[in-house]
Amino acid sequence: MAKRIYVGNLGYDTSSMDLERLFSQFGTVRSADIIMERGTDRSKGFGFVEMSSDQEAEAAIQSLNGKEFGGRQLTVNEAKPRTERVDRGGGGYRGGRSSDW
Repeated sequence: MAKRIYVGNLGYDTSSMDLERLFSQFGTVRSADIIMERGTDRSKGFGFVEMSSDQEAEAAIQSLNGKEFGGRQLTVNEAKPRTERVDRGGGGYRGGRSSDW
């Protein structure tokens, strides 16, 4: 079964290809994605790698967590399942009159 890995503290110039090359030494990389800011296409400094097996993913996590890559110390661990974002309706103008009136 495939396992998804979180990779943090990446240099902003790190590409998906760089991630794939780094993790391929531990097995088959199904995907490697750098997360980009909307509108600017600038890296957010983290990404996700999907390995083809739990054993490969665990070997990569054990070997790469805390290691230097591109001049930065990586944070590498099992990705947490994505949770639903709840729109709290915060921010913005609510209208109406001030209670001071």
